[in-house]
Amino acid sequence: MKRFATYSAAGASYYGAVSDDGMVALSPSFPQWPTLYDAVANGGLEQLEEAADGKSPTHTTFEWEMVLPNAPRILCVGVNFPDRNAEYKDGSAQPKYMSLFPRFASGFTGHNRPLVRPPESHTLDYEGEVAVVIGKSGRRISAADAYDHIAALTICNEGTIREWVRHAKFNVTQGKNWDCSGAMGPWLVPFTNPSQLDDARIQTRVNGETRQDDVLANMMFPVREEIAYISTFMTLKPGDIIVTGTPTGAGARLDPPSYLEPGDVVEVEVNGIGTLRNTVADEPA
Repeated sequence: MKRFATYSAAGASYYGAVSDDGMVALSPSFPQWPTLYDAVANGGLEQLEEAADGKSPTHTTFEWEMVLPNAPRILCVGVNFPDRNAEYKDGSAQPKYMSLFPRFASGFTGHNRPLVRPPESHTLDYEGEVAVVIGKSGRRISAADAYDHIAALTICNEGTIREWVRHAKFNVTQGKNWDCSGAMGPWLVPFTNPSQLDDARIQTRVNGETRQDDVLANMMFPVREEIAYISTFMTLKPGDIIVTGTPTGAGARLDPPSYLEPGDVVEVEVNGIGTLRNTVADEPA
């Protein structure tokens, strides 16, 4: 199965197919879709697959970018695993409704790039998650039909400045959207089989130590329900991203808390998708 990524090389931005030896640039062949987001939004992944068949890499030296850097709508599901829910004082019972909050593409960087720790707070934390990319519009989508609306999957490290999520009583948005505090990628994997989600396992490692390890089958609100619930109040459109929830094990909940520091290496691995790897660096002065 082909994998598709956004990357930069020699000062230019591209999207293309990932090979073992580099990138097969596809964006020059599809000027009608200037970005990978445009290709997804126009149902073009199959055409990209066909165009990449048999092609040799066009770039062997490149930098990964956030996989959909111009995605206009990213919605995240919070506190979605039982052990994660139990971390809260009122977390003994499953909530009736899922928690949601927005993130913006500017808060994410690409694979093998540093997560940025800002000078205002050194409470940068990791959250390994699966992200689904919508490929078919829909409103009030039934849970039974939800998978029909998914185009692709990717991995998210939903990096968070913990101190800033506690600035207000009812929202976490300001702690979730620091520039380049999280990462998304390395690539998109087309969604073709329910097992890609139903059998998915998330593992997050910090400097080689496993911190998070759980399966999507344990989520309190499965992906089917997420799509059904979200599409009740907003029309989901191709290119929308839903970040589906993180297991327990984030640094803020360790005793004592263990936040990310410059030089750390964070890896989020999901079977069937790949591994998203990032270092950590302080924001340049």
